[in-house]
Amino acid sequence: MNECPLTEGCIFFNDKMKQMPSMSSIYKQRYCNGDMTQCARYRVFKEIGRENVPADLYPNDTARVPLIIEEFEGSG
Repeated sequence: MNECPLTEGCIFFNDKMKQMPSMSSIYKQRYCNGDMTQCARYRVFKEIGRENVPADLYPNDTARVPLIIEEFEGSG
């Protein structure tokens, strides 16, 4: 499978997960190199753009995705 286009330069992995390499590896295997359509960060990116992906959004935090998109659409 292809690597997620967000992997290189991903704020989440380069900042949030820097001190947790084991957990980072699990997330990357599952989301970045696996089914990226299940990644909350990827889903926000596809809907409203990379610049609107919150830095604190975890890949498995899919419950926040509709709220982020709704807030974005309501602000425009």
